[in-house]
Parts: sequence; C-alpha cells; structure tokens
Amino acid sequence: MTTSRGKIARMQSRILTDDQITRIHDASLSILERTGVIIPHQDMLNRCEDAGASVDRTEQRVRIPADLVARAIETAGKQFTLFGRDMEQTARFGQGARNYNSIAGEASWVDDIGTQRRFTTMNDVATAARFCDALTHINIAGAMSDPHETPVGYRCVEVCATLLRNTTKPVMFWFHDRESAKYIIEILIALRGDEAAAGKYPLCYPFLEPISPLRFPFHGIDLLYETARLNMPVPVGPMAQMGLSAPCSIGGTLAVENAEILAGVCITQLISPGMPVCYGGICHAFDMSTTQMIFCGPEQAIFGVAMTQMGKHYGLPVYINVGLTDSKRPDAQAGMEAGITLAMGAAAGADIFGHMGICGVDQAASLDILLLQNEIISYVESTMRTVNFSDEALGLGVVDEVGPGGSFIDSMHTAEHFRQELWFPQLLDRDYYQAWLDGGARSTEDRCVTEARRIMSEHEAPPVSDELDSALSAIVEASRRQGT
Repeated sequence: MTTSRGKIARMQSRILTDDQITRIHDASLSILERTGVIIPHQDMLNRCEDAGASVDRTEQRVRIPADLVARAIETAGKQFTLFGRDMEQTARFGQGARNYNSIAGEASWVDDIGTQRRFTTMNDVATAARFCDALTHINIAGAMSDPHETPVGYRCVEVCATLLRNTTKPVMFWFHDRESAKYIIEILIALRGDEAAAGKYPLCYPFLEPISPLRFPFHGIDLLYETARLNMPVPVGPMAQMGLSAPCSIGGTLAVENAEILAGVCITQLISPGMPVCYGGICHAFDMSTTQMIFCGPEQAIFGVAMTQMGKHYGLPVYINVGLTDSKRPDAQAGMEAGITLAMGAAAGADIFGHMGICGVDQAASLDILLLQNEIISYVESTMRTVNFSDEALGLGVVDEVGPGGSFIDSMHTAEHFRQELWFPQLLDRDYYQAWLDGGARSTEDRCVTEARRIMSEHEAPPVSDELDSALSAIVEASRRQGT
C-alpha cells in the first residue's frame, strides 16, 4: 500500500508575488556569479571550468554564470519515485503527491520524554524502522539514529541493511562517502536482482547538504559520482540560518538558500545530466536569545511556503522543513508548531516534509514525538481532501425527507456518508468530560506514550528472504573490512 498522496487539492498558500520570485532568483544569480561558492573537489572544479564557470583554484571558489544555472535547471530530472522493499510502498516526487519521512539520523535518543538522553545505537535503527513501518502516514522510514558505536567508514552500509530488514517502505539515512556508497549500491542491486532494476526502482537517495554560507562538502559531492551509477535522485538541501549563516532578513536568507540549491543542481548535472533533483528549501531562523536554530517559529512557515514557490518556479519537486517543533515533548507547543507550519507547507504544494521524530532542535530522536506528528499529518491530510459536491453528496433528497426541524442522525444518507466525510483521530481526545476523567484524565502526551509502546510490542515488518539476508550480511561484512 502506498502512503504518498493523490493529486494535491486546490487549497493553496502563497507568500511571494511573481515579482518577488524574480527578485530572489536574480539575487541568487548575482550571488553565484559575483561571490561564488567553495567547491573543494578537483574533478568538479574541472567540470565547472569546462562548463563556463570562473574557477579560482587557490581558493577553490567557483563563480557560476547564469547560463550554466539555466542549463542545469533545464536538464535536471524533475520526477522520480522511491520504492520500498515492498514495491507497492512508494514515495512519488514531482507527481502531485505529498510524502513524509522520519529523521535520517540523530546522535542522541530519548527513551522516555523528560529523562536523560543517550547516544544512539544500531538497535535504535531497527526500532525506528519497525516503528515507522507501522505508521500509516510516514511513507519514508528514516533511521532516526546515527549510531556512533559503529565506525563511520561503514556505518551507513550497516544502517541501510538494518533498515531494509525492518521495514518494507522506502528508507532514508545519511550517506558518508564514495567508498561506502559502493557497498550501498551493492545492497540495492541485491535487493532488486540486477543493476538495471536497482536503477529503475530506487530505495533511497543521498542528501547533498551545502554548508551555509556558500560552501560544499567534499564527500557530499564525491559520493554522487558513485550513486550516479544508478542515477539515484538527489535532494539538495542547505540549512542557511537567518542571522548566522545568512543575512538577518527573510529575503536575504531566501536568496542565499536558493543560490546554494542552484549551485547544487549545477553540480548534479555536471556529474550526470538528467540526474533527478529535489529542491531542498530547508532554511531556518537563528534565535538570538538562545543562540540556537529555531525549528518552528512563524518564520519557518514563511520559509516553507516561499521555498516551495521558488522550487516550483524551477519545475522541481520540493523538500521543506515544516511539521517540526522546538518542544522537547509531544505537548501543546509541539502540536501548535507542527500543525500550523505543516498545514501551510502542504497547502503551498511541497512534495515532502521532514524530518519527523526530532525532539526539539536536533536534540534527540523520539518515537513519542513522531507518533504525535503522524497524527498531525493525518489531520492535515484530511484538510487537503477533495470535497465531494455531487448530487448524492448535496443530499437534496434527504433534506426533503427530513424536513424542517428533523434530524439526520438516523437517515440512511448519514450511514452511507459519515465514514468518508469525517476524520477520526487515533490520539486526540473527543470524549465527554466524565468519560475522559474516568479514563484517567490522560493528556495527549500520555496517549502518545501508551500507543508508542503498544506499536513496539505488537508490530513486526515481514522478514527479508533468506537469500537477501545472506547477501546483506556479506556486503556489510565486506564494508567492515574495507572501512576499518
């Protein structure tokens, strides 16, 4: 069963005018051509220079002309689909669908909200995958754990194999470098049966994250030379922070973020023209009072909508950071922040929203918060439904039948329609006061904890075949020998 959505409803949110989109685009082109970006990769410097960019090899600074940007946007792949181990489990990009992923990996884990954090483990990857496998509205299962107990040289290979064993959905995790990416490619080939099928039915994608302001990581670029073997999609997602790594203005931050994404698009197309790209507009504001990033203030709602407009202006699928929270627990603050920003981002028409399951601002991973976000996604998805205005739905016949002063509660029309017309929560409270009191006067957080524990005690993903299990073990072991 696919959990990606059907055609996006006509409800839309817009912040930027057409003129403002043009101004941001022009400002980004000016940044790329005048200021440039740092690209610490010799082969990519050569390719940029051959394509018409101005390259300062001493500084490794590349100034990118507007025509190179335009060519890269033109050739970039603008539609793709991720497929789970179960090929019916998909995430569709650039095709009028909405997708939701849990976080690719955090350094810390919270077992019980309000207690001390601990470092994550590979067992947490398995737990996260199994938990996400059970959640209806999370259709890309993130590792949620970046287990530092495992050496970085082969960590992502073992994470990928662990995810694959514990969920049937597409997956997300942090790729590390080109050498380890080779083993991930081998895993994907083992999963699909051959290289052609692995390229046709991608399970995951590498996330290219520029380092704001205006720098790229060597490994982030270098590993794309390997994943290009399967033409894997690439989200380009810098995290420019307003007032810290971008100008302290919404317009200036949008311009820098957009410039970094456009530079990333150029990089992908210089490696392999036609490589599918997702526009990752995940900028944030910086809190001058706490000196940390703000995950979900009102600025994030603005960034989410504006970045969606910019990405769609280029015809690209869009990734935005909404539906998150600065709160450390699944409380009223979390519900308010996640709900408002996600609703605006969904109405803007973005393709994917993430990364769910983070406790505060990259403080830790939390299954309880992920469960609350799953409920919020369900709520927002219901608001995005296509409303039925057929003759049957308008119900003129039943109105005549009931007449003035009557009741529709016992009509056949109500019995036939209420399941389609009403959204029913799994976690939120709608009881009468006395029933709520008799039930223990539980909070939303209490219900999240109880339901999360139930899922973990009951849900198991279908196992991988013995043949695939053996192949995964062999590939992970080979990567261990190479990576240590």
